[in-house]
Amino acid sequence: MRAGMFRLLKVCQVHRKVPLMSVSPRQSVPAVAVRPRVKLWLQSEDGNSVLCSGLYEMLQAVEETGSLKHAAARVDRSYRFVWARIREAEQSLGATLVEARLGGSGEGRSRLTPLAVDLLREFGELREQVFRLVDDVFAKRIDETLARHTD
Repeated sequence: MRAGMFRLLKVCQVHRKVPLMSVSPRQSVPAVAVRPRVKLWLQSEDGNSVLCSGLYEMLQAVEETGSLKHAAARVDRSYRFVWARIREAEQSLGATLVEARLGGSGEGRSRLTPLAVDLLREFGELREQVFRLVDDVFAKRIDETLARHTD
């Protein structure tokens, strides 16, 4: 895999539990409750999505259950959707993320490749760092904004 193969994309919407900022009704600014929203994904140079929060959850479920079928049920998606999304990411990446054995019985028929395990770890850590940064910057900026508009 070439260095610089992925681009970090911009801020959009992701559900993030952060403290709400509000203003007291005694102040001249009406009471508001706001929070930042961030969406992070990895994209190949040709513009195809390689890893996003949805696929991240699907791959985590595969890792935990050892089964594409059980992973699909866990993320409330169809088996076909999960498998197609994994295959799309593999094509964009040019590498295998899930090794699956078809048929047979028992658990452990599907497993993540070492690359997928590393991508999950790195993406998860990157997401947490981005969320912390957004929370910190947001808290500082909203405090400054509210201070300018209070009596």
